[in-house]
Amino acid sequence: MSMDLDAPVPLLSRSLIPQTAATIVCCNCGAEIDGTTSAGALCNDCIKLTIDISQGIPREAILLICRDCERWLQPPDHWVTAAPESRELLALCLRKLNRLSKVRIIDAKFIWTEPHSRRIKVQITIQQEVFQGTILQQTFDVEYVVNYKQCPDCAKSFTANTWRAVVQVRQKVPHKRTFLYLEQLILKHSAHRDTINIKEVKDGLDFFYSQRNHAEKFVDFLTSVAPVRKKTAQELISMDIHTSSKSYKFSFSMELVPICKDDLVTLPIKFAKSMGNIAPLTICYRVGTSVNLLDPQTLQTADISASAYWRSPFSSLADVQELVEFVVMDIEPVGPHKGRFLLGEATVARASDLGANDTTYFTRTHLGGVLHPGDLVMGYHLTGTNFNNPNYEALELNSAYASKIPDVMLVKKSYARKKKNKSRDWKLKRLNKDEGELLPKKQDQQRLERDFEMFLRDVEEDRELRSTVALYKAQQQKKERDKMQGVETASIAETEETGNDEDIPKIDMEELLDDFDELNVEDEEE
Repeated sequence: MSMDLDAPVPLLSRSLIPQTAATIVCCNCGAEIDGTTSAGALCNDCIKLTIDISQGIPREAILLICRDCERWLQPPDHWVTAAPESRELLALCLRKLNRLSKVRIIDAKFIWTEPHSRRIKVQITIQQEVFQGTILQQTFDVEYVVNYKQCPDCAKSFTANTWRAVVQVRQKVPHKRTFLYLEQLILKHSAHRDTINIKEVKDGLDFFYSQRNHAEKFVDFLTSVAPVRKKTAQELISMDIHTSSKSYKFSFSMELVPICKDDLVTLPIKFAKSMGNIAPLTICYRVGTSVNLLDPQTLQTADISASAYWRSPFSSLADVQELVEFVVMDIEPVGPHKGRFLLGEATVARASDLGANDTTYFTRTHLGGVLHPGDLVMGYHLTGTNFNNPNYEALELNSAYASKIPDVMLVKKSYARKKKNKSRDWKLKRLNKDEGELLPKKQDQQRLERDFEMFLRDVEEDRELRSTVALYKAQQQKKERDKMQGVETASIAETEETGNDEDIPKIDMEELLDDFDELNVEDEEE
């Protein structure tokens, strides 16, 4: 008897059996959705339409700006500087919105608006998890209205006697050339940024500050660029007897060394021996953090620090206002070369004596590399001149130095300039100073213009001095507007027409900077 066996039947794998997902309909629109992954029985389109993750975030806000200093108010009482459409301004706009910290910010950018509309629009993209495993992203616009509000610092600047610290810079000299140079250093390094007022007084300037640390920062700057002596004082303004809190006003007195560039200086004999045994009769060729003196007879130099000067102070024998013009009759380089100085022997005659007498003077000079026969040179005429200076009188009575006093001491080369008045192609910026009650008279105004013209010529002739100041390109069509804005354009003073302009030093255009204050909307309207 045989048994029939059934044939083997193949079994399908579980992975090959088709499975149907559990689908449900959207409770809002009736569309079929996956019931295992749907959130709240809503399809994706209904979630976008019915759920607003930006609810509670305001669509309008107000920004406050000070129209004087152009700073923005960051609540509660902090004022910040932010350029238009900058990251700082965007961060300030986002901080103004409530409940924005409860969502995730994906993107934020500015939308262009008219500059005069006083409106700022920002487009913000946010994300938030609405259901488990479901993240919703939305984009919306916020409009900000810009209103004006005066900041406390500007309010103090327009009110008298609201300063907390003042820096009084003084120099007792008959001209303003040192202050003109110091003014350019302040502008180049923006050291006047925190001042609330600058007042011009006799023999100097006063810088007012709303905080003491700002004044101390400016004092440190002056100490780093000029030889000064500092004195401090404080005055009690008010005191609370209950809390023992006091309010002071601080004053910083900064006195500059009364020695200027190109001054003739007679050192005390004992002091000269302590400075490397230099000859007492010297010329000041540079003033930086120290006073640099030069002996034209030997090219020996000495650097006098501010502390060394104030231990044994002395005054200059003559300044640049007493310079006399000479004509070089003959010159021969004879000595060593030290930096930009070359020792030479020159025969000169006073320019005013030409045609009247044949008096000439023989002297040794440090200008052997720049002078040629027929050139004009400025110097001090010592023969026949009476100086009321105890150091010079002691020098004349000293047997070792009396015979070494020269007849003439040459200082710098002079250039003949035409009488025709024309403008330079460069300019210097000036500080906006408050003249107060010291309005310059006509005679004083002429003296200030003469000092400024001499400073401009020093900038042209001295490359080392020119490298420390900021020179800007001058636009001829805007000279009048520049004067109204406090930018003074240099002009050549009228002198005798005795030469040509080819020998006059000129500044290359590569050394000039662009004045970005002139790049405004009014340029396009013209």
